[in-house]
Amino acid sequence: MFVFLEEGLQALRQAIKEQGKGLGTDIVQVGSFLNHRLDTRLLFGMGAEIASHFREDDPSLVMTVEASGIALALATAHALGGIPVLFTKKNPAKNQNEAMYETQVASYTKGTPYTMRCAQALLPHDARVLIVDDFLARGEAVRGMLDLVSQAGARAVGVAVAIEKGFQEGGRQLREAGVKLLSLSVVREIKDGQILLQDD
Repeated sequence: MFVFLEEGLQALRQAIKEQGKGLGTDIVQVGSFLNHRLDTRLLFGMGAEIASHFREDDPSLVMTVEASGIALALATAHALGGIPVLFTKKNPAKNQNEAMYETQVASYTKGTPYTMRCAQALLPHDARVLIVDDFLARGEAVRGMLDLVSQAGARAVGVAVAIEKGFQEGGRQLREAGVKLLSLSVVREIKDGQILLQDD
């Protein structure tokens, strides 16, 4: 059982500051512990914190987008009692011939659009969906997943992210739209390669 209270949040902040790298004014690199090599203790702690925050909303499914959100989504689903994880796909596969929900998304990191998709049979209309991702910048991926949930007639109970780029508009727009949003950490700015968090 993982406990992720204030000490855990501090551990995440410390990992961002000590292992993260700021590129330019808007790129946060955290591949050493979050989305390339994984700090499993930290990830499962983060999942436990997210689960605690949304447990009263009774999610039945965790949704993310391939590939870097999968680890945190899995940790969250495990902490919620082992509910399923559904990850949306960015590229079509030859073995996918079932009916799909699809939406167009602009990739922030690659600067190109892509089609986000998931099989209709895997997203039931009565699902209570918790969306989990590693980053929130402009909010394109989250809005894409919200659109898929809406297409299915399901309900999104909230959104959780490990790192929100507070200097970009995604978080503000989601909050203004009434979305229940949990950001475990918020980057205020990147200055001279240093990542500065909102609570610094």
